[in-house]
Amino acid sequence: MTISSPRRKTKAQRRVVDHANSRRSVASWVMWDVGSSSFDSIMTTFIFTVYLTSSYFGTPEETSSALSLGLTIAGFLIAILAPVTGQRNDKSGKGIFWLGVNTMLLVGSMAACFFVGPTPQYLWLGVTLISAASVFSEFAYVNYNAVLPRISHPENIGKISGAGWAAGYIGGILALAVVLWGFVLTPEVLGLTTDNALNIRAVALFAAAWCLIFCVPLLVRMRTRERFLPEVLPTRELRFLELGMERLSPARQGGLLASYKALWRTIKRLKMTSPQTLWFLIASAVFRDGLSGIFTFGGILAAGTFGFSTSEVILFGIAGSAVAAAGAILGGYLDDYLGPKAIIVISLVGIILAATPLLFFPQPGVFWVCALLLCLFVGPAQSASRTFLARLADPGTEGELFGLYSTTGRATSFLAPMLFGLCVSIMGAQIWGVLGILIVVVAGLLLLLPVKAPGPLRMRAARREQKREQKRRDKAAQ
Repeated sequence: MTISSPRRKTKAQRRVVDHANSRRSVASWVMWDVGSSSFDSIMTTFIFTVYLTSSYFGTPEETSSALSLGLTIAGFLIAILAPVTGQRNDKSGKGIFWLGVNTMLLVGSMAACFFVGPTPQYLWLGVTLISAASVFSEFAYVNYNAVLPRISHPENIGKISGAGWAAGYIGGILALAVVLWGFVLTPEVLGLTTDNALNIRAVALFAAAWCLIFCVPLLVRMRTRERFLPEVLPTRELRFLELGMERLSPARQGGLLASYKALWRTIKRLKMTSPQTLWFLIASAVFRDGLSGIFTFGGILAAGTFGFSTSEVILFGIAGSAVAAAGAILGGYLDDYLGPKAIIVISLVGIILAATPLLFFPQPGVFWVCALLLCLFVGPAQSASRTFLARLADPGTEGELFGLYSTTGRATSFLAPMLFGLCVSIMGAQIWGVLGILIVVVAGLLLLLPVKAPGPLRMRAARREQKREQKRRDKAAQ
C-alpha cells in the first residue's frame, strides 16, 4: 500500500474527515434516537407494559412481578452477551451491520406484541416479547453509542451526545401524542375499536413502524464507511475513528471466552493506567440502571398504584418527557460551568429526595409532583454521564472507553428490575418497588463520590488546547 505524505490528505482521507464533520451524519445519528424512543416511551414505560400489568392479566402484584422477572432474565442475558456484541464492531464495519440486525429484531419484537390478547394466558407471551425486545434494544445501543466518536470530535462530542438524549425525549413526546390522539381518544379515526383491546395492541404496530422509519437513515448513511476506510493512512484523525468503533481489544472474531479474556485485559489495563476511569465505569453502570428503572416502572406505578387511565398515563408520559428534555438541555449547559460530576451528583441527590415521599404519601397529586421532579433530574444525569467519560478519555482512546461504557451498563441492567420485583414481593404492594429503584440510585451515588474528575477550569483549558491542536493539524494538512 502506498503511504501518502501526512501533510497532504488523499481523496479518501478527505472523505473520512468530511464524513466525521457531516451534519447529515449527526442528523441521522440523532434520528435513530428519535426512532428508538418508541420502544422506551410507548412499549416499556407508558403504554404496553401498563397494558401488560393491567387487570386483564391478573393482580398488579402478580403482573408486575412477572414483568420484573422477565426483565431480570433479559438483564442477565445482556450481561453475558454484551462483551461479544461490543467486540464485533471492528475495522470491517460490522458495527453498522449489527446495529441494523438488532434494530430490525427490535422492530419485529415490538410488532409481534400486537398478538398479545387481553387474557391471563397471554401474560407470559407479552413478558417474553418485551424482554426479548429489551435485549435487542440494548445490543443496538452498544453499536449506536460506538458511532458517536465517528461523527464527532473531542471538542463537540458532549454537545452531540446531549442532542441525542434531547432528541430521544422529544421523539417520545411526539410518538405519545400520536398514540393519545389516534389510538386512545379517537381510535375510530384509524378504523380501530376498543373491543379486545385492539386499539392498545395496535399501538405496538405503530411503535414498530415509528422505529423503522427514523432508524433507517443512520443505517443507510453509515454504510459507506466500508467502502473507503481500508484505503486510508491511519493518521491521528483516522486513529480516532478506528478506536471509535467500540474496539475493546484485538480479539476480533473469537467466541464468548475470547471476548471475556479481551474484556478482562482491558479492565486490568485501566486499573493500572486510569483507575478513576474504571471506577466511574462501575459507578455509572449502577446509577444508570436506576435511571432506566425510573422510566421503565413509572407508567406501571401510575396505572397500577395511582389508578391512572390510559390517556392519563400518556399525558403523564408527554409531560415527563418534556421535563426530561428540558433538564437534559439545561444540564448540558451547566455541565461546562460546574463539571459533569457535579451535575450527576446533584441529579442523583435530587432523584432520591423526589422519590422518597412516594413511599409515605402514595397519593395521585404527590405522584405527579414527585414524578415530574424525577424526570427533571434524570435527563441531566444521563447526558452528563456520557460527557463525563468523554472528558476522562485520553485522545485516541474514546472509542475503547465508550465500548466498555456500553458493556458495563448492560452488565448491571438487571439490578433495578430485580430489586423492584423483590421489594414488591416482600412488602406486598406495588408502590414499594420505588424502594428497590432508590437502593440502586443510592448505591450508584456512593460509588461515584470517590471518583476524581477534571474541574470546569481544567476542562475549558483542555478544550482550548484541543482547538489549538485542531488548527495546527488543519494548517499542516494544507
